[in-house]
This record gives sequence, C-alpha cells and structure tokens, in this order.
Amino acid sequence: MASADYRKHSYEIWQAMAAGWDQQRQRMWEVSHPVSERMLEALQAQPGQTILELAAGTGETGFAAARAIGPEGRLISTDFAPEMVAAARRESERLGLENVEHREMDAEQMPLGDDSVDGVLCRWGFMLMADPARALAETRRVLRDGGRLALSVWGPPQRNGWASIPGRALAEHVGAPPPDPDSPGMFALADSERVRSLLRDAGLGEPRLEEVEVTWRFADFDDFWRFVTELAGGLAIVLRAMPEQDRGAVRESIERAVEGFRSGDGLEFPGVALNAYAG
Repeated sequence: MASADYRKHSYEIWQAMAAGWDQQRQRMWEVSHPVSERMLEALQAQPGQTILELAAGTGETGFAAARAIGPEGRLISTDFAPEMVAAARRESERLGLENVEHREMDAEQMPLGDDSVDGVLCRWGFMLMADPARALAETRRVLRDGGRLALSVWGPPQRNGWASIPGRALAEHVGAPPPDPDSPGMFALADSERVRSLLRDAGLGEPRLEEVEVTWRFADFDDFWRFVTELAGGLAIVLRAMPEQDRGAVRESIERAVEGFRSGDGLEFPGVALNAYAG
C-alpha cells in the first residue's frame, strides 16, 4: 500500500477505534501501566519542562508526565486522529489537568519549532506510522539538546499471542500472504536491531532497550472477542466488514487457537513490549 493510501486508511481506523478505547481506558491502563511507568522513569520529566506525547491515543501516559512537570510545565498531547484527541481532552478536563495542550498532529511533520521540547513520549505509535524514520528525525529536531525520548513498541508476535493469533487466523481465512515485516503494523518494530538503527540514523544516539512484560486478562472468550472486534485497530475494522458466516468461521478458528491460554473460566495472555530510551 502506498504511503498516502496507508495514512488515509490508518486515520480512518483510529478515528473509528477512539470510542472503544475511550470506553475501555481503564482496562487498557491496567494492561499498559507497567510499560508507561518504565517510560516515565526513563524520561525523568522535571517540574517546568515541556513534554510532547506523540500518538497519545486517550492520553494516560502523558497525563502521568503532566503531574510530574507541575503547573509551570506543559504537556503537548497529540494524535493524528481528531476523535482520539477529543477523548484525551475530555479525560484531562475530568482530571483537572490545566497544563495540557491537546493538538491534532502528524508525527512525521510536526508544526513545532526546533529545540522546543524537553522530552518526547510515544507508546505504541512509531510501529504504526507510515515512515517511522521520518517521525524519529522530526522527534530529534524538536528535542532540545539533552532532551530525552521514551518510546514503546510491541515485541515479536510469538510472544504476543493476544494480537498475533487473531491476525494469523484472519490471514489464513482470507488467504492473505505473510505481512512484509518492514511495513507498518503491530510488529513492524519488533526487531530490536531495527529500532536501534532507526534511532541512531535519526541522530538520537545509541538507545537503551528493555523488554517489559504485560498480561492481558479476559473474563471469557466472549470478552476477548469483543476486544478483538472493538479495539484491535485494522483487524477489528476488517472483521466488522466481513459477512457473518466468514466472521463466525474466523471466530471459531481463534477460539480453538487460544485454548492453551485458558485460566479458570477466563483467558490470560502474556505479552511483551520493547521499550527504547534515548538522550
């Protein structure tokens, strides 16, 4: 898919996903907080600083940074999907955070000045961008000397069955070829050496990488299926559009494949994120 077509498609996906992510923000935070907490520790945000969050989604990671930088600091919470920006804005207002500026922004072309921020956060965003190299170069441009970047992407598919099993079942059902490992997607930056190379090439220096384990818990298979069809990005969009018979066949295939993750009446999936820190 050409970059322009991919950007349009991705925009439509995350516009559609925003309502579900907003409604399920507590569940998502329960899973993701170990990842975000390690990012925030590495960022070392200080009172009065300006922190930029890219692909913020519903905003929780950045909101934690907003508390650290205090009323004299500023968090610029951004996403390229307006519905995600709106969801984050509603939550920051509910929390009473007055040092947050919400903006629609494309990370590959930021309307920010050179050397204008002290730190950048991006949880699970760079892997989905059409041109992560360009976005990282932009990140370096807006970072002040001595500024820090903390990002997270997903580790390899074999260690993230909660995502790879549904994706594989859908691909097998429709006869799709294996995805290009360098194309944007959940596992596009699962290779630690590719992450290192992209950060170095962007002028961000030699990064420090670490794996962060997470656990996805679901009350039963129906709960997992709702997650897959309501929150799982492009996979959810494709499944929603399928004829009922085909969607049912994919569901049955996934249910068989996740049997090994049964825990009591529910499902429990281990997962691993790859965090990278630079600066």
